[in-house]
Amino acid sequence: MCRTALIVAGGKGLRMGSELPKQFLPIGGKPVLMRTLEAFHRFDEKMQIILVLPREQQDFWRELCEEHGFDIKHLIADGGETRFHSVKNGLALVNGIGVVGIHDGVRPFVSQEVIARCFREAVVRKAVIPVIDVVETVRHLTESGSETVSRNDYKLVQTPQVFDADLLKRAYEQEFTPFFTDDASVVEAMGVPVYLVEGNRENIKITTPFDLKVASALL
Repeated sequence: MCRTALIVAGGKGLRMGSELPKQFLPIGGKPVLMRTLEAFHRFDEKMQIILVLPREQQDFWRELCEEHGFDIKHLIADGGETRFHSVKNGLALVNGIGVVGIHDGVRPFVSQEVIARCFREAVVRKAVIPVIDVVETVRHLTESGSETVSRNDYKLVQTPQVFDADLLKRAYEQEFTPFFTDDASVVEAMGVPVYLVEGNRENIKITTPFDLKVASALL
């Protein structure tokens, strides 16, 4: 059975306040995106890796790979107008039956245990996402103000979100709607249940200067 990691990296770095897109910013002297690809290659050296990048960033990425001697084999697909369209472009390069994990390019600290757990469970359950507990107090906005709700009723969603390849391809044949905020929401729109597994709190999404400081500390 074929395993595929589809890494989506379409950020422009606006919240980071940098001209350099966030996926190319260095952590410990190496671009974030390289560390992300390394995590999946470390899990399974035979895994197919597909990187989805905006076309205008692809030459720069190749320059970075040459500069850093980065030789992990991967395919490159063109980023789309939205994440939905980017994933759809990446799926076009997935060959054979198996499972596909879709992961944010700026989450380099996903643990090997979480990757293994997601891919293992997806073989049986077809649609699996990693989540962590909410530790802050949560308030729900209402017409009259706001109210406290039980944080036990909520989870924070991470990636990789891993699915049966055929199921995922069929899901992405649907028409795009703004409701599709992640891959799980696309699959759920077909009436398919999504199963939750434990993620790891270090698996942060690097989007702000503060996140970059945390990433340096984690490294």
